[in-house]
Amino acid sequence: MWCRCCPGGVSRSTRVPRYPSDMSEAEWAVTEPVLPAPAWKQGRGGRPAEHCRRDIIDAIRYLVKEGIQWRAMPADLPPWQTVYDVLDGWQESGATEAMHGELRRQCRIAAGRKPEPSAAIIDSQSVKAAETVAKGSRGFDAGNHAGPRRSTAGNGTSPSTRSACC
Repeated sequence: MWCRCCPGGVSRSTRVPRYPSDMSEAEWAVTEPVLPAPAWKQGRGGRPAEHCRRDIIDAIRYLVKEGIQWRAMPADLPPWQTVYDVLDGWQESGATEAMHGELRRQCRIAAGRKPEPSAAIIDSQSVKAAETVAKGSRGFDAGNHAGPRRSTAGNGTSPSTRSACC
């Protein structure tokens, strides 16, 4: 198994895949190239990490799939502190967003679509409303402290059509 993060390009991982969330070879072949290069490979100093990035990704996927607490990470995965620190570093540097964007682009191309989406749909049941909007059209949501405005776009009724048909 090859890996850019490990010295010699060969994964040092001795972990046997055992969870449904573990990556297949095909998934790793797509995911590995979009991971940020390790600092020691970029000439920024440091030493190779103790754990292969594939193990880190498997741990993140396990955490997300199983919905466990960080400290409940199984013993055959890297320590939760290591996984947390790596993920936190990737999020701070913007690497997770870049990885997500690149993987989305590859999926769109594989599906025969344009690499970038051409439109976005924003759907919300409540949107923030200015104080100048009449209270009657704002609605009330006990859990929302932003002062929601009743959305009429999703259900096809506007205040004018509601009064006309009722």
